[in-house]
Amino acid sequence: MKFLHTSDWHLGRSFHRVNLLGAQAAFVDHLVETARTHEVDAVLVAGDVYDRAVPPLPAVELFDRALHRLAALGVPTVMISGNHDSARRLGVGAGLIGRAGIHLRTDPAGCADPVVLADAHGEVALYGLPYLEPALVKDEFGAARVSHEAVLGAAMDRVRADLAGRPPGTRSVVLAHAFVTGGQASDSERDITVGGVEAVPAAVFDGVDYAALGHLHGCQTITDRVRYSGSPLAYSFSEEHHRKSMWLVELGASGEVTTAERVGTPVPRPLARLRGPLDTLLADPRYAAYEDFWVEATLTDPVRPEDPMARLAARFPHTLSLAFAPEGREEDSGGSYAQRLRGRTDQEIAEDFVAHVRGGGHADEAERAVLQGAFDDVRAQDSRQETHR
Repeated sequence: MKFLHTSDWHLGRSFHRVNLLGAQAAFVDHLVETARTHEVDAVLVAGDVYDRAVPPLPAVELFDRALHRLAALGVPTVMISGNHDSARRLGVGAGLIGRAGIHLRTDPAGCADPVVLADAHGEVALYGLPYLEPALVKDEFGAARVSHEAVLGAAMDRVRADLAGRPPGTRSVVLAHAFVTGGQASDSERDITVGGVEAVPAAVFDGVDYAALGHLHGCQTITDRVRYSGSPLAYSFSEEHHRKSMWLVELGASGEVTTAERVGTPVPRPLARLRGPLDTLLADPRYAAYEDFWVEATLTDPVRPEDPMARLAARFPHTLSLAFAPEGREEDSGGSYAQRLRGRTDQEIAEDFVAHVRGGGHADEAERAVLQGAFDDVRAQDSRQETHR
């Protein structure tokens, strides 16, 4: 049986204020075409369909079109809610939508109620485990403690119990949304830490043939049977080197993963993180390849250049993020703030402040004169006020 595993669509999300709805629509086109050309038996969507609990209307409309197109293909789709989704909202009408072959699994209580498909080798049970917020579902599962490992382990115990009551040889797939030990995070996932422990061991999925995971945005293999598809688009510059894709997975007659192929997704614009002095970034021919990229620039000039964003945009018109990390900044001498100020005059402290905000560029003669004049005026005013008391 052949599955197309994807996750973390984050419909409605932007990239540094760039609207990505067109790119997300292109991904949906690609998803539907891939499902058609590869004649998949099911599409698996492992959570974070939307970027927030109350998504914008255009994102809802895109999701609606995606469901209609998958239903029209006759390809069963199993979809769970992630930590960005509102499980209640995403699950509205799930019973009715299920009649069209779109199976939404958003209620933790239904985690052991699988979608059952069949091929020439028998049945495959597909279990959807929506994102499980430990504090909210602990009692539902009778978990021993409030942790991701405890509640996900309890949910998997229900899955294994249901599977044990099915005909021998029934193959199994689980969809889950979690941070599994060994996975590599990026800057664009929302933290799901509880009590300082956020990762769950891959062994929690023992007993099933394939675990289709969502949450982490990089496509990755934890084990041969436990995989993240990653997000179809980049949502932070930390994903600069990600190859965005979906997993095309085939289960054999005995539940073995016979093939697992990465199918690339459309890239609206590649990412680049550039670092160096402004003049170097603007003139060095090495950076010519990035002129049409979305760019995050970190300037290392010891003194902040004038109008840096406009100057960068002249060469890199898609610069979206600008940061400063001046080189040559004097190291902190240590000690408390009071200790560092002890014995220094007001003038010296002010000049140190100028050097600090400039990343090491000290005040020049004219600026020192302005500072001195300001202090003289303040002292003169204090003296006049003291005289009139």
